[in-house]
Amino acid sequence: MSAEVKSSPQALAVLGLLGAGPLHPYGIQRLLKLWGKDEVVNVGNRANLYKTIKRLHEADLIAVRQTERDQLYPERTVYELTDEGRRVGLEWLVGMLSHPRNEFPQFPAALSFAMVLSPEGVRAALDRRAELLRESLTALDSTLETQTADLPRVVLIEDEYRRTMTRAELTWVEEVIEELRRGELTWSEDIFDAAQSSMQEAGVISRDPV
Repeated sequence: MSAEVKSSPQALAVLGLLGAGPLHPYGIQRLLKLWGKDEVVNVGNRANLYKTIKRLHEADLIAVRQTERDQLYPERTVYELTDEGRRVGLEWLVGMLSHPRNEFPQFPAALSFAMVLSPEGVRAALDRRAELLRESLTALDSTLETQTADLPRVVLIEDEYRRTMTRAELTWVEEVIEELRRGELTWSEDIFDAAQSSMQEAGVISRDPV
């Protein structure tokens, strides 16, 4: 391999699609969206996809199959998977399936600073989140109900996972909302004063910050 390339969901998606046959970048992007894989893979804009393809090509994981010329479209480069690309793609896939990874999603990060808002403010935000989660759950249920009869289960298994995780998150969010409503989960500015005093005594922060 002439260059190193790190695994990523988008890079894995490119290798996975090329495993089925040669494609040009537009075809890769179109298939990701057509098959609903853009719900779990951050496809981004075409420029980002081209950067991923360039890195895979420089690493000899994919190769140029041919260049297509058509009067209706700009010149398109068709790529195909190399033997090394097939090997590495399978290695990445097994690794991603078997090893949990902290991917630093936004929601836990926001929860870690929820105390900056009032309990009422957090409850209002979570009420809205719960509403959107219910909408997502309804959409996932509909997708699985309409497509399960036509497609093998493994093709939709990521939607099963998303439905399970969405339902679990919704259950937790609704429980927290109820605790906030009953006043069982609450806080005030006093906790910040106490925390600041504790950190000052421990020497973590200065008693007279500039």
